[in-house]
Amino acid sequence: MPPTRSTSILSSNVLTNGVATRAKRTTVSMTRGENPVVGKRKAESPLKKATKRSAFGDITNAIGKSANDTKNVLKNVTNAHAKALSKFKDKKAVEKKVVVKADENKVTEKPARAAVPSRQTLGRTSSVLSAVPAVRKTATAVAEPAVVQKPKPAPKEPVRASARLSARLSLTNDSGETSLYVSALDINLESDAVIAEAKPEQAPASPKKALPAGVEDFDAESANDPFAVSEYAMDIFDYLKSREVKYKIEDYMDKQVDLTRFMRSLLVDWMVEVQENFELNHETLYLGVKIVDTYLSKVSVGKQTLQLVGAAAMFIASKFDERVPPLVDDLTYICDGAYTHDELIAMEVAILRVIGFDLAMPLSYRFLRRYARCAKIAMPQLTLARYILEMSLLEYNMVTVSDSKLAAATLLLSLKMQNLGGWTPTLEYYSGYKLEDIHDLCHQLNEMLHKKPKTALQTVRNKYSHKVFFEVASIPLLDELQL
Repeated sequence: MPPTRSTSILSSNVLTNGVATRAKRTTVSMTRGENPVVGKRKAESPLKKATKRSAFGDITNAIGKSANDTKNVLKNVTNAHAKALSKFKDKKAVEKKVVVKADENKVTEKPARAAVPSRQTLGRTSSVLSAVPAVRKTATAVAEPAVVQKPKPAPKEPVRASARLSARLSLTNDSGETSLYVSALDINLESDAVIAEAKPEQAPASPKKALPAGVEDFDAESANDPFAVSEYAMDIFDYLKSREVKYKIEDYMDKQVDLTRFMRSLLVDWMVEVQENFELNHETLYLGVKIVDTYLSKVSVGKQTLQLVGAAAMFIASKFDERVPPLVDDLTYICDGAYTHDELIAMEVAILRVIGFDLAMPLSYRFLRRYARCAKIAMPQLTLARYILEMSLLEYNMVTVSDSKLAAATLLLSLKMQNLGGWTPTLEYYSGYKLEDIHDLCHQLNEMLHKKPKTALQTVRNKYSHKVFFEVASIPLLDELQL
């Protein structure tokens, strides 16, 4: 029976590729009327005795290695060092070779050929020579002149653990040259107790700053947490607070001819939606809004370009803070095709040039998280403060307010709304603000929450009405008298 089309295709594949599975070869042989021999190949493969390979593969790249050789690789490697030393002893043990003739009772001396030490063994020459025993002379051999031995160097001081590098550099070979190719075994240590007793020199500890009364030492409690960097946390946030003057944004809306405050609020609301759709960090959102305000305070922008500025700002913030930032095509898609790929890239370059490529801006969200951690505030209470702080992004009046001060005011309002007390000494110490410094700002934030929400600005409210955010948007508000 002639082979069918599927069979011919299978047969041609085997002939052209040269390699097929056992099932395919069996099928082809059966269709041709041959007796299939299971387990027999048409051609012997060079990998006939292929060995099992680890995840990193066979580092020897050897073909045809047996399984027993593979099992003994580790044993051979451990014995390699001993074999190398034995060969080295045979070459360097005797400096002069004695030749005894059978028919004459004469002994002639023939200088041995000096072996050239390798780089790995150059540093071990002196130690190996001292360990080789003296060669025994035969009865017929004539006594050789005594070999002049170099005087032994004076015993060195114990090498401390902190001085190991200097000890390696001080080792010399037979020619007196400094050798850098030495191992840890070449360092002459008196005993293991010397290393155990050796301790690295420590700088004198700086005097611990005394905390005011009633302040909990959060940094000392989190000293064992490497991610908290408690040794530098206070200095870091003090530094960020000092940089707020450099990034202070003035009232710029009067300079913008085509823009209004409501248009800015619409842009920020859209940026919150972008952050939710792409599941970006909250730091990315706050940095994006900060970049937009910084750019608008220096450059006049039209209505048609405003959304492009927001998209480019989110793109810059994502690349600065995200592990996997969104693509350019993703941002152009979410802009409903209003801008092209090249326009977004050009706007990104323009924004970076205007702000001077300086993206290390102090953000209110980071200050809020720091204050909440120091005060040991639970996540539901912190989420309410985050909701208030994110609502403040929509308010143009809050653009000129200091980020650290705004974060402190939102946290105070959150504590008041949940009847969790007021401004504690711990919060006053770590934030640097007293109650009278943030009292007026707290009232402004409360008035902001009492405003009637606009239909076009519902993204933040809907976001924090979800169970994931503990539905904090539905918490009852406070009256002015209650504050």
